Amino acid sequence: MSIQWYPGHMAKAKREVEENLKLVDIVIELRDARAPYSSENPMMQEIIHHKQKIIVCMKKDLADHKETEKWIQHFEQEGNPSLAIDANHPNDIDKLIKKVNDLGEELRDKKIKKGVSPRPIRALILGIPNVGKSTLINRLANKRIAKVGDRPGVTRHQSWIKVQNSFELLDTPGILWPKFEDEDVGVKLAAIGTIKDHLVPLQDVAAKMIMYLQESYPEGIKKRYHITEHDYDMWEVFEKIGRKYGALESGGKVNFDRVANIILYDLRAGKLGEITLETVKEIFE
Repeated sequence: MSIQWYPGHMAKAKREVEENLKLVDIVIELRDARAPYSSENPMMQEIIHHKQKIIVCMKKDLADHKETEKWIQHFEQEGNPSLAIDANHPNDIDKLIKKVNDLGEELRDKKIKKGVSPRPIRALILGIPNVGKSTLINRLANKRIAKVGDRPGVTRHQSWIKVQNSFELLDTPGILWPKFEDEDVGVKLAAIGTIKDHLVPLQDVAAKMIMYLQESYPEGIKKRYHITEHDYDMWEVFEKIGRKYGALESGGKVNFDRVANIILYDLRAGKLGEITLETVKEIFE
């Protein structure tokens, strides 16, 4: 399954990020806690490698908290300040603000020692589409500024935002890279909603998710669909789910496209439990 998606506005956004990096002190890189490795944009890493960054794993409420802790430890060991947050939880927002301020103080002190006049710390926030960036920005600004949507690619402009009179934040559009060389990366990003649904074969993505859940999180699908790890025939699995939820066409035939939508909606909404699609051990060991 080959997935390619690179709209023109994303190419423009990449150029704008490159131009604006010289204006900021810190990069806040957002990733999805359900896929912390796959939701890293390697194209952006080439651009921001020389900047101090904070890795923020978003949507921690939907991810396996034990695996999220391992990912945070991994990022910290690599030398990147990191934390996992639920953007709708005020305490998590406060933790992020404190982390930016603490890191900003260190950078400001270094500049003062070099004779550079102090100014408010400036941070740039970036991440792949649909990672929760707009919601986070609204929480940081404590008011509705960014347009929030559940579709990838909602934010298409850049703007400065003042965060509690402590630092200035530059918003950027969500940016994907031109092609996913690793098919598994594309499948995971499609499953969590990073890529627009009409651009991917949803039945294939949903089937791969069912197989992964059968192996790694069987209780969720057993409770929701009465599917077990021993249900190997994916045709029968889709038939069972489709009839259970009334995903039928005229004549009583199961509509597999609707079944795929049901599975992916349940996965994204957390109805199949707290799920992480990749672990530190799987990726690096």
